[in-house]
Amino acid sequence: QVQLVESGGGLVQAGGSLRLSCAASGSTFSAYAMGWFRQAPGKEREFVAATTWIGGRTYLADSVKDRFTMSRDNTKSTVWLQMNSLKPEDTAVYYCAEASIYKTSGPTTPQTYDSWGQGIRVTVSS
Repeated sequence: QVQLVESGGGLVQAGGSLRLSCAASGSTFSAYAMGWFRQAPGKEREFVAATTWIGGRTYLADSVKDRFTMSRDNTKSTVWLQMNSLKPEDTAVYYCAEASIYKTSGPTTPQTYDSWGQGIRVTVSS
């Protein structure tokens, strides 16, 4: 069974940076995709970033495209989300997720993912 553990969240002022980590265990880490999603209070979970194993393609939401980057280290079974120029609207609980197999819903939708971390809170103050 795959376990995903996020770390690196916290409180930061607007314009600051945070780096989230997601360590995977119990997985071959050759899954179809790894993704980051977030959920703000009263809002639905939304896509932030994803990377696919085959082809190594990275996807970023338009709202974070110029500010966030996603990277992975297969030897450490870890993915990172580097968040720069943070805004108050980035405040949310961030979730790491793994999609074990390809689905037509694609790497940017939550339905594609079958394992989720417990989430980590990111708060950006204005």
